[in-house]
Amino acid sequence: MAEHKLKTSIAILGCGEVGSTLAYTLVLNPICGEIIMVDPKKALLEAQVRDLSDATYGGRSGTKVRAGTHKDAGQADVVVITAGAKQKPGESRLSLLSRNLHIMSSIFKNMQPISPTTILLLVANPVDILTYFARKLSGLPESQVLGTGTTLDSARLRGILAEKAEVAPNSIDAYVLGEHGDSQFIAWSNASIGTTPLHLALPVCLTPEFKAEIATHTRGAAGAIIAAKGCTAYGIGNVAASICKYILFDAHTVRPLSFYQPELGCCLSMPAVIGRRGIIRKMPVQLNEEEQTELEACARGLRAVLEGAEKELSADKELEKVLEEMRR
Repeated sequence: MAEHKLKTSIAILGCGEVGSTLAYTLVLNPICGEIIMVDPKKALLEAQVRDLSDATYGGRSGTKVRAGTHKDAGQADVVVITAGAKQKPGESRLSLLSRNLHIMSSIFKNMQPISPTTILLLVANPVDILTYFARKLSGLPESQVLGTGTTLDSARLRGILAEKAEVAPNSIDAYVLGEHGDSQFIAWSNASIGTTPLHLALPVCLTPEFKAEIATHTRGAAGAIIAAKGCTAYGIGNVAASICKYILFDAHTVRPLSFYQPELGCCLSMPAVIGRRGIIRKMPVQLNEEEQTELEACARGLRAVLEGAEKELSADKELEKVLEEMRR
């Protein structure tokens, strides 16, 4: 008789600020039976598991928190990757990316065989680039590999627009699209409050200067927080927990997520329906001419980084091959 899986599980790879905040959010708002924490720093891993487990003993949560291996993680319903190298002083973006790709390659190698129903959620940055390579390294279908992308940027956008319009943030329907980074853009032509287009709801405020100010705010919010406290954790932890919920509950919720865009040749954020199978479908969005130009420019920039990263990886593989032959 086949063994049936009796509980849902979320594996979190990386026990740092983001990973532990995500786990704590999932303990306080339980959506799964088990949280599996994975980290090569064994002392940190044990301490985080003990501390998080303490938070479950008050009776509010039936979620179990335990330490696990990469192989354990490969059998989870959702695997969230928050682990990644931090940028060294003077280090180039490509060099940092190369180190993170090596880390990710090792992670997926140790996770094999990955359950064919696992959904992979990338949180580590640069999230769009890592999501692109995770598709190849994991062996999972493209629809099951996604990144948090501009979900948090869009939440920040709704927050600031809600303040200006004096309405609740969940009444705002507006998205930041493209890269989770400098080339992101706001789809102003699609923004609305309830059923009212934003240009009618805020006719006085919606000037070019206002748009530029809001775009600068959403683009620079993370940098300002990191400069003051060293990292961002609460916002992205909550966003990642929400995405996990949409997946496990098969919610069919629309969010701007990073996933592969075949017509653009890269992963970046566009609105999509998310559920238990990952990306259920891409939601069509009609951009105006200026926004379409920004989207295409964003994709070109990401493709250039991808090409550089692939050349570095190819060079590393050639070097490893030469060294292996020399050792023989």
